[in-house]
Amino acid sequence: MERLRHHGGVKIAVVQTASSNDKAANREAVRRLVAEAARERPELVVLPEAMMADFAAEGGSVGEQAEALDGEFVGVLRKAAVEHGTAIVAGMFERSCDEGRPYNTLLAVGADGELIGAYRKIHLYDAFGYKESDQLTAGDVAPVVVRIGAHKFGLMTCYDLRFPELSRALVDAGAEVLVVPAAWVRGPLKEHHWTTFLTARAVENTCYVAAAAQNGKKYSGLSQVIDPQGIAIAAVGEADGFATAEISAERLAEVRKRNPSLQNRRFTVTPR
Repeated sequence: MERLRHHGGVKIAVVQTASSNDKAANREAVRRLVAEAARERPELVVLPEAMMADFAAEGGSVGEQAEALDGEFVGVLRKAAVEHGTAIVAGMFERSCDEGRPYNTLLAVGADGELIGAYRKIHLYDAFGYKESDQLTAGDVAPVVVRIGAHKFGLMTCYDLRFPELSRALVDAGAEVLVVPAAWVRGPLKEHHWTTFLTARAVENTCYVAAAAQNGKKYSGLSQVIDPQGIAIAAVGEADGFATAEISAERLAEVRKRNPSLQNRRFTVTPR
């Protein structure tokens, strides 16, 4: 674990681990990992995408693994949030109208255990020889921003990073931090893509990015928090662990004053 604090602001912990298809084991991992990260007293703990259950193999289905927003997995998140006094964001498969193709959903739970947001992944990973849309249903094209303390956090998932219009829509909706749980698949240059996109989304939007990724044999790891100048202020390598960093309203304002690129835009794009 590496840790570097910014002056003032809200402390975020990004957690790195690999889930499995054993949902009970994953729930126990959530309890343990949140408890470990909570020792650093963060206001937000970010867990990876698909923390409830891992993706199925190509040609398989996660339909039977899916749960409702009042199911066991969300119950564990809510209890952990209250027990440790921290908000939590984590990924799950949520039941949809199509029984065989649930949503890939991020849940945001407040420190009081209340559900404060749910984001259904818009951009499904139909790339690099994989077709996520065979297993999952895409969410509506709408930015989801939640408030935690005095700050606003925009939710996006993994492959969404490749579509800068979503991060811009989140920032236009008030997000100061982009929260990016992921299961970024390993492969040639994929780790480079991951770090490049995280940095680009921070710099082009002059905002923080907090990314929590799965690791192990399938996924790249490299969870990190990046500041509005594109500097990684906290990072985890390939192993299990977590990193914490503080986001600062003063730092955000300072960077946006020096680099007012959001104000200098000439194009306005409305998401389809």
